[in-house]
Amino acid sequence: MTAAVYGLLWLLFNALGRLFFRYRVIGREHIPRRGGVLVAANHASYLDIPLLGCGIPRRVAFLGRQDLFPGFRWLFQWLGWIPIRPDRLDREGFGKAIRLIKGGKVVVIYPEGSRTPDGRVRPGRPGIGVIVAETACPVIPAYIAGTHEALPIGASWIRCRPVQITYGKPINFTADAQRYAGKEFYRHVSRTVMAKIAELGNVAPPAEPSGRAEQPEPSPAAHSHNAE
Repeated sequence: MTAAVYGLLWLLFNALGRLFFRYRVIGREHIPRRGGVLVAANHASYLDIPLLGCGIPRRVAFLGRQDLFPGFRWLFQWLGWIPIRPDRLDREGFGKAIRLIKGGKVVVIYPEGSRTPDGRVRPGRPGIGVIVAETACPVIPAYIAGTHEALPIGASWIRCRPVQITYGKPINFTADAQRYAGKEFYRHVSRTVMAKIAELGNVAPPAEPSGRAEQPEPSPAAHSHNAE
């Protein structure tokens, strides 16, 4: 897709967002104008994907399960979707996200892995830490408010509810990479980012389930970051 077509679509969805959702963006200035960056947000609705992208003044790619758009796979890949297989380690999809960031692009990830059924922020999965370890990129936390009310899981229609996107300051994990290694680093990145996302939304931070066993892969094959 050409930059001109992407720009027209960006303007169109921004207009629709303002018309139907009273769309508002806070903290857009925190997004770097150039350089590879990972944007991490909470995930409650299919509306998160287009509305989060509308708040970013750069072209973005986003990670998501390969079964998200049956029949329209080619179209959404053209728009920037990186499909990930949820049933096995997907080196191709995960590696593409890393290459894009290393090439100076913006990639969006939903660390929770799937949509939350009740709108609450849930613990993140360690896949986000793998991307940070491989790229050393900054992470922009983002809190999406209102999409759960507009289109929750199981809803048959979209409701016109106010939606607000809040972007936080970049989080740099370079120093932390010297203190933590492997799975410990992946979990640290995930916990730190999800806590910041909750802080941006002024909501309760996610509680780590007791006895939860996280098994991230120490390679670009990890698939625990998939969005649903």
